[in-house]
Parts: sequence; structure tokens; C-alpha cells
Amino acid sequence: MKVIIKDTDKFKQQALQWASGFDVCCCLDSNGYADKYSRFDLLIAAGRKAELQVISQDAFEKLSAFKNQHPGWLLGFLTYDLKNETEQLGSGNFDGLHFPQLHFFEPEHLLIVKGNQLEIQSPEAEVVLAAIEAQVVREEHIAPNINLQSRFDRDEYIDVVNRIKEHIIRGDVYVTNFCQEFYADAAQIDPLAAFIKLNQISPNPFAAFYKQNNQYIICASPERFMAKRDKTLISQPIKGTAKIAGNAQDDALIMQQLQSSPKEQQENVMVVDLVRNDLTRSAKPGTVVTEELFGIYSFRQVHQMISTVTCQIANNLGPVEAIRNTFPMGSMTGAPKVNSMRLMEHYERSKRGVYSGAVGYFSPDGDFDFNVVIRSMLYNAGRQYLSFQVGSAITYNADAGAEYEECLLKASAIMEVLEPHPL
Repeated sequence: MKVIIKDTDKFKQQALQWASGFDVCCCLDSNGYADKYSRFDLLIAAGRKAELQVISQDAFEKLSAFKNQHPGWLLGFLTYDLKNETEQLGSGNFDGLHFPQLHFFEPEHLLIVKGNQLEIQSPEAEVVLAAIEAQVVREEHIAPNINLQSRFDRDEYIDVVNRIKEHIIRGDVYVTNFCQEFYADAAQIDPLAAFIKLNQISPNPFAAFYKQNNQYIICASPERFMAKRDKTLISQPIKGTAKIAGNAQDDALIMQQLQSSPKEQQENVMVVDLVRNDLTRSAKPGTVVTEELFGIYSFRQVHQMISTVTCQIANNLGPVEAIRNTFPMGSMTGAPKVNSMRLMEHYERSKRGVYSGAVGYFSPDGDFDFNVVIRSMLYNAGRQYLSFQVGSAITYNADAGAEYEECLLKASAIMEVLEPHPL
């Protein structure tokens, strides 16, 4: 069923509210940042015909089998800690969220919006449309009582960064992504209202709202992990961040400084090299190409340095295997990749879980698209535990105080959502 939407903003809120009434739902919103690899502006999946939840062991094998059994649309998430299956690693840090290792579902109802055109894939399409249009949009009421805390104070963070730099001097790693958690116990929020407000404050091209019973992903990600379009794999790592000034002249200078910064270029090119190396495991020989290096893109809060790496997928390689070959994404690990992940398990104080993981979809034609879960809140309503993490790349030239400030900049939109009780 296809229809024309008169008011796309109103429809989006109504559709989100309708979908959030199901036990399982997923919304993927590009917020108007379409690129040549985008397939839609908005996708909302609600209800589950079938689902896969893996707590431990053989997650990728189970996902591949599940996808073969259900070759239509699948929506889901992968956690960072699946690294323990792709490499000989472990995760022993504190976990207040208790999400599964991965979760995927085949939806009962699927909404695809391109411009003002809506397609509803459902055996009850007319009923679905009527139910959405009958929704009365609720007032936002997000954080009546949030006591936000951090696993690191500023001095502790700086001390750890300096210890990491000692590892870099010794040659253990060249660059690594060090992350810290902000959290709240006994937290009561309206997850959907939080997503709507976050998406208004910080609209980004890979925003996602994901509900699995009482567990929620509230995501405003600017970063694509990996997509497949026909025979092409596309990865777009982000490394390099600068604050938006708010006027054209200053922002033009900031963008120029970001693009020409030796430190930011060093971080970016190290990750590009890592991604190129990862993609060779899935590529036809000789097809890995850096389409764009050090591209500067502007969003509501920040300018970002984004590079694009592509390859032609090897014959007979399945989509799940292509993801496994590059997971977790290089922008959230470091180089050498395994050493960096092992080192961060030692210095970080929280299990990353869904943070540094990915949310996305497999489509019936064999394509897929997954984001990087950053700039995101994670919420377990049953445990009343709210968490978000932020990180930055640590290199030999990194200034610990500046890296801490960069973390706060990346967290600024989430902090604003959680007002009037910010950290």
C-alpha cells in the first residue's frame, strides 16, 4: 500500500508513537541527510513475526541461519562485545544494562518513507494507517528525576589517557578509542520522548530508536558502520571532531582547520588503513578503494571528518560473514585492532555492550545498512538503569585535557535532553 503524506513531521511522531506500543520496534531516521547510498528517509518496523536473541556463543552463526530462514526484512542490533567471538578476547567490566549480544526480528508491519511517499508493507495496511492517523501526539516528559554520574572524574580520565600514551610510546598500539560511561541508577524516563527530543536537538543521518521489551536504544549517530549495495560494500569511518560556531565565517575557518589538522588527519588515516585491511577479508582482490579521504561534514553540534572506503564483495560471501569480517568497526577500536581492544578492556570501567555496536537492517534483496552506536542513550526500564558512553581517539599527540573536553562536546546533546538535571 502506497500513500502520500501531507505532514511528514506529524506523521513521523504519530508512527513512532504507534510503533512504540509494540513489544518490539525499530525506527531508522536519516533526518534529511541522504547520500548516494541511502534507500529511504525513514523506516519503522513494528511487531515481530520471528525473532532471534543471542545471550552468548555462536552469535554470527545463529544470525546467518536466522537470516536464511527469514529472507525478508530483518531489523536488529549487534553489540561491541561480539568482538569476543571474532577474536580471542573477553569482557569483564561492569554491565548495568544486561542487553543480549544481538537481537534481530522479522517485523509484522513495515513503513518506508521517501520524501512524502509512504509505503506500508503489512497484511493489514489500511488498519495500520488508520491506527497511526488516530494517534494523538503526547507531550514530551523525559527526565523528572535523573542523578547522572560518571565512572571517571576529569583527573582520573587524564591520568588514564597519559598511561595509554605510555603504551603508544612503547609501541603496543598506535591509536586507540578510550571510552567512559555516564550513568544513572533508579532512572525513570520516557524513552520515546527522549528519542524525539534528542532527534530534534541533534538530527543525524543514522538516528535509531529501538525497543526490545523493556530495553531501549536511543541513538543520534552520525556514522555509518557498513552498508551493502548490490555488489559494493561501503564503510564510512569518522575520526575528527570540531565544535559548530554558529556563524558561516567562523565555521568555514573551523572546517578548514579540522581538515588540515595533522593530529586529526593522523587519527583518520590510521582508521582508514584499518578499515581497508578489514575489508580485504570480504573483497574481491584489488577492489578496495578509498573513495574520499578527510571529507568534512557538518551536523547540528559538530563538524566531522569522514572518509569513505569501498570494495566489491567477494563471490559467494554472505552478508553476515561480510559484517563479521569487519566487526567491531575500526573507528571505535584502534590499531593494531586486537591490541587496542584488549588494552581498552583493561582501562575502561564499563562494558560497552550496544555502545560501539551497530543498529540496522537486512533487506530482501540482500543489501544491508548498519550504523555505529555513538551519541546514544541506552536504557533498561526494568532495572531503571540509564547509560551513555563517549570516547575519543588517543594518539601520541593527544592532549588529555582536550580529549576530555571533546567527550563532553559529544555528550552535549544527550546532556541537554536530560535537563533540568545535567551533570
